[in-house]
Amino acid sequence: MRSAILAFAAGAAWIQTQSALPEPVVLAACSGGAIAASLCLRGIVRMLVAGLLLGACWAALLAHLALHESLPSTDEGRDIAITGAIASLPHRFDGGVRFQFDVAQVDTPGATVPPKIILSWYGATAADPSFGHPGERWRLVVRLQRPHGNANPHGFDYEAWLLGQGIRATGYVRPAGQRNERLDAWTPGAGYAVERARGWLRARILAVLDGEPYAGVIVALVIGDQRGIDQDDWDVFNRTGISHLVSISGLHITMLAGLAAWAMSWLWRRSFWTAANLPLRLPAQKAAALAGATVALLYVLLAGFGVPAQRTLYMLAVVALALWTGRIASMSHVLCLALGVVVLRDPWAMLWPGFWLSFGAVAAILYACSGRLGVPTRGWRAGLAVAARTQWAVTLGLAPLTLLLFGQVSLVSPIANAVAIPVISLFVTPLALVGSVLPSPLAAVVLGIAHLAIVWLVWPLQHLSAPAFAVWTAPAPAPWILVLALAGTAWMLAPRGWPQRWVGLAAWTPLLTQLPSAPMAGQFDVTAFDVGQGMALLVETRHHRLLYDTGPLYAPGASGATRVILPYLRGRGIGRLDALVISHSDLDHVGGAAAVLGTLRVGQMISSLPHGHGLLRKTTSPGRCSAGQTWSWDGVRFEMLGPDVASYANPRLKSNARSCVLRISAGGKAILLAGDIEAAQEAALLRTDAKRLRADVLLAPHHGSGTSSSAAFLSAVGPQLGIFQVGHRNRYRHPQKAVYARYGAMGIARLRTDERGAVTLSFGPGVAVATYRATHARYWHGR
Repeated sequence: MRSAILAFAAGAAWIQTQSALPEPVVLAACSGGAIAASLCLRGIVRMLVAGLLLGACWAALLAHLALHESLPSTDEGRDIAITGAIASLPHRFDGGVRFQFDVAQVDTPGATVPPKIILSWYGATAADPSFGHPGERWRLVVRLQRPHGNANPHGFDYEAWLLGQGIRATGYVRPAGQRNERLDAWTPGAGYAVERARGWLRARILAVLDGEPYAGVIVALVIGDQRGIDQDDWDVFNRTGISHLVSISGLHITMLAGLAAWAMSWLWRRSFWTAANLPLRLPAQKAAALAGATVALLYVLLAGFGVPAQRTLYMLAVVALALWTGRIASMSHVLCLALGVVVLRDPWAMLWPGFWLSFGAVAAILYACSGRLGVPTRGWRAGLAVAARTQWAVTLGLAPLTLLLFGQVSLVSPIANAVAIPVISLFVTPLALVGSVLPSPLAAVVLGIAHLAIVWLVWPLQHLSAPAFAVWTAPAPAPWILVLALAGTAWMLAPRGWPQRWVGLAAWTPLLTQLPSAPMAGQFDVTAFDVGQGMALLVETRHHRLLYDTGPLYAPGASGATRVILPYLRGRGIGRLDALVISHSDLDHVGGAAAVLGTLRVGQMISSLPHGHGLLRKTTSPGRCSAGQTWSWDGVRFEMLGPDVASYANPRLKSNARSCVLRISAGGKAILLAGDIEAAQEAALLRTDAKRLRADVLLAPHHGSGTSSSAAFLSAVGPQLGIFQVGHRNRYRHPQKAVYARYGAMGIARLRTDERGAVTLSFGPGVAVATYRATHARYWHGR
């Protein structure tokens, strides 16, 4: 059975790596092959083959059904009237609110809208705190688009997340006056009732803890909504390795279910002395199992049904069922059954780190403690020994996987978890749960104590996370390095009696000694990130790295740096930049600079920022870019072609006009990064020295706006390739059709990051070009 479940999961995982789904005819053939395998083959081979085929067929079938409900391209970008209900807990942001919406009826003739969508509503109505409760029925006028997200190495795949949520369109509510109206305050439905309860608890906690810095943490522990936690706090939690505790984790669910089971057992047994005589009707053990499983289910529903919560719920349900039926279930069987149920109902769950870390942690504990679980422990020393062994198993067992998924491992995690686990799991979480439902005077006291405990906990965690050595950063390991490290881990965590465990550390040698990849001397690589409507490129030589612009600011605490650049650098094992060039002060270029300067070691910042700009105070070595600056790194030449020094004395110039124009060349090949210069600056560069503009690749000035990329400028540069860093369906309509056509008419190949994802260029003897959506194509990506 365990082999069949693991094979089923492997088959479903294989589907998630494919660029296209098998056709229905192929799925039917695979299903027939699974049946034939179960009849013709024997033993474990039969289970493996049948499980693989069934897993692949099941995942592909669900994917076909999900993709079938996508928004037609003909309905993108037009006003559509719909009627339906708010289906999720609304998330408020500056200027609006975002929520899931269940579409019950499409009121615009000829339009087709998927049954589940995500909407943003901007404006005063959306900012009203009384607006947008789950279950409300609304008639809205919306403008939608097909699922689309940024596509970058080591980045979050928003399109995959939308597919897993069953959402096949996103959009926003149009300002349509009375055409947008609430029809009913409540729509019957179990899901709406759960979301309404979550909203009530969140509102109550935030009202009691109004203005407190860690109110969002309390909300996360009670209902699993982590969106209220500040990014600075997340940095501390991630660097100390306790982020798994700042949510409804498996540990919290197990603790609460165990408490409910113990209470039910205690009460049930003592009912023998009443007239009820309940133990004679149902054994206390079964009543306790039912109570524990029920409480776990309710808590998991409040948590939003995440993968770690699902895993715990299914494991507890299997244990409860085993107690009811009188069967003894081994923990490995329980874990595999939980795995099978998770993959069966959500094959996309395995795309996310929570899936692997959740099941990996339990598997590591079971493996490391096998042969010890039956050994009785007495006294506090024995209990500490068990806790230490468990923490050691989780830390060591998940280290290679954590490095693969996040590019870093917290070295202070064992110390932080030794303190945080008892404080959060045994003290803060119970108080938060009880306080959220108590009457107001008592709620303020209980929630206040829980919040104070978090304040006291975070203070030492901040000091623990501050040193650079708190986190080990390394490149995401190659598959063979990961497999070797996992084998070594299994050796080191082997059960009692296994000889020479320390030998397993030798298998970690490639993992511990790997370095970030780099081009050869005299060559350089450029990565143009897909950051939406903004600009950000990483330039790498043999021993140096330069970041040109940092992408836009999406929302407070969220930018092109936090969502794209920093995850990429962590995945590559890069913790330092030799130079940061900020072309100019527009927010789509400078939006992520504060996050970069606050996270990485930056040798020098060069910019055209005006005097007094806040970013200049965040670096110890600010410098101005100006024409004539040159330097060389590892045989690669860097030339600053603009702006002219005199431009800084002209207060009437727009920031675009002072963009840092950087030319990078080696081995007869070059790229020109032109920032947001416009036609006037292009003409000035032509007058200064047109020959210095020659480049094989051009980053389209001002994202391909109608005021840039003049024919004379393009002729002088003479690029073979033009790169347009633009946002999908951006409001500026960049690149302009006429400008884009001009590149094509001049024989210049064109790549748009919104269509191709991140673009990687390797300048060696030639120029090798790769796009992320081509090299990492998945069946859910829009074409």
